[in-house]
Amino acid sequence: MAVLDDADVLTQTPMPVPEARGPLSAALIDALTTGTPGAGTPGAGTPGPDALRDAATAAVDRAEDVLTDDDVQLTLFLLYELHYGGIVGVDDDLEWDPALLAARAVLETAHEAAVRAVVPLPERPEPTAEAVSAALFALTAADSGPSLSRWVARKADREHIREFLVQKSIYTLKEADPHSWAIPRLSGRAKSALVEIQSDEYGGGRPKRIHSAIFARTVRAAGLDDSYGRYVDLVPAITLAALNTMSLFGLHRRLRGAVVGHLAAFEMTSSVPSRLYGDGFRRNGFDEDATWYFDEHVEADAVHEQIAGRDLAGGLVAADPALLGDVLFGAAACLVVEGMVGAHVLNAWESGTSSLRRPLPADGVPA
Repeated sequence: MAVLDDADVLTQTPMPVPEARGPLSAALIDALTTGTPGAGTPGAGTPGPDALRDAATAAVDRAEDVLTDDDVQLTLFLLYELHYGGIVGVDDDLEWDPALLAARAVLETAHEAAVRAVVPLPERPEPTAEAVSAALFALTAADSGPSLSRWVARKADREHIREFLVQKSIYTLKEADPHSWAIPRLSGRAKSALVEIQSDEYGGGRPKRIHSAIFARTVRAAGLDDSYGRYVDLVPAITLAALNTMSLFGLHRRLRGAVVGHLAAFEMTSSVPSRLYGDGFRRNGFDEDATWYFDEHVEADAVHEQIAGRDLAGGLVAADPALLGDVLFGAAACLVVEGMVGAHVLNAWESGTSSLRRPLPADGVPA
């Protein structure tokens, strides 16, 4: 295991303001950077406190597919970021600004509807911990989505690996945070299980072992910038949509079952892919310091998947059977939306093109 120093403690600073991807995100960025989201926004329609909400409605109406619409997904991502590490130059008081929340509600409604439209629900088991756990393991085992991890293990070169890390950085440099919103919304067995899982994700009290910090070492080993949000301009809408789905589930109490199901599926589909990712990195000459993140997840998530299935998801449903449908939906949504990201990346690579919105510069620093 690598010897760590203070540089290995990742400090999440506010992300830089990204470039707009359409009239809605341009309006939001203008509102955020001027600090006047309810004062009327250029290009957003009728001036006044409802301008951003109206612009959000117009953007949803324009979108052919909300989940892959750059303008919608970037805007929702930025609105959620106000609840995380923040954005450079944006007043923290705007986190709860009514005009922003109204616009966010429009986008969330459309996003949730789009996810529900593409996610098939599995057969409902009995609402017992054992039956729910078995159903989730069966659901994740039957997942036939494209295997990005196998492609990385067998075929990826170093440029593919750098792209993969850029795609993954949007979530993993703040790994575990979206699911942690559920902690105060659970109780008893489910709460204890979630805290146990998240404690490991956050290093078990050791800052240098926080998983996001370990991942940052891998990012640096590939010659990339480990600053959070540095590559937002490069990733496609579906990558943002995957994180936005987690944030949607985590930030709404009514969706606490969905965020639990999402985390359960996330953990159940992590151990084997992590081993394959590690193999791909080693094949490309990365040492154990760079593969530590993946090697750590091979062992940790093999344990986490049992806790997540039986005690977290199963325990939640046993205590509140009415949440069974939401747990199943969250798990299925994880598989489908994450699968969409994987399919996008694989389709690009197999056709010989970049999976990013524009190719990554050789020095790893986007223009």
